[in-house]
Amino acid sequence: MIRCYHTINELAAELALEFRQFALNALAGNRKVSIAISGGTTPRAFFEQLAWIESNQQQAIPWSMINLFWVDERCVPPDHADSNYRMTRESMLDKITIPAENIYRIHGEANPSDEARRYAKIIESIVPSLEGIPQFDWILLGMGDDGHTASIFPDRMDLLTSSSVCEAVTHPAKDSNRVTLTGQTLLQAKKISFLVTGATKSIIIRQILNKEPGSEKYPAAYIHHRTSCDWLLDKQAAQYLKIQCRDKY
Repeated sequence: MIRCYHTINELAAELALEFRQFALNALAGNRKVSIAISGGTTPRAFFEQLAWIESNQQQAIPWSMINLFWVDERCVPPDHADSNYRMTRESMLDKITIPAENIYRIHGEANPSDEARRYAKIIESIVPSLEGIPQFDWILLGMGDDGHTASIFPDRMDLLTSSSVCEAVTHPAKDSNRVTLTGQTLLQAKKISFLVTGATKSIIIRQILNKEPGSEKYPAAYIHHRTSCDWLLDKQAAQYLKIQCRDKY
């Protein structure tokens, strides 16, 4: 499913309502769900909407039913400006009632390889497995200007087929270390949503969603071509697609 919105705030608002219903369904079924989130501008807007719902809606989100994980993390301390955890904490976690024991952050301050192994063990102990691979209930992904997703970059396509749950990886341009979920872990999820905004990503979006020749070089395309994914785009990211933006949500 591909959805287009006029603004990033409209996208974030609808996704937040969808998330709340997802959590309410988990509560009704008396079953905890495991969700992995990403960093970036679009997730920040989404997190802020979730925090707004928590403060302004009578029917709050049942955060006790959510086990919260991260798709990837930069190898920096949790208070560093580049930390995905810090961004999530400032935009949402400090403003909601999620139990501390439900938050499973990647320890960016640790040795990357050691942390990849530790985080994999945490995931395997919490997230139910299917065919030996942890199966998240919902994974929220972004996409970079180079077509990467999570911290799987075009120069590390091997991470898409790695047998590990998590891997340590180095950013090809910035020479900085990260820890990321692998392709097999992403593909096992029950639900995957790509959140992509901005004109700089519009050509790659067109190539991936139209399955144009050459698009297979993008890690995001690898995921899209092998499983069912929802794509939530703003009008700038979707400008080369034959799709109308929603007037209401």
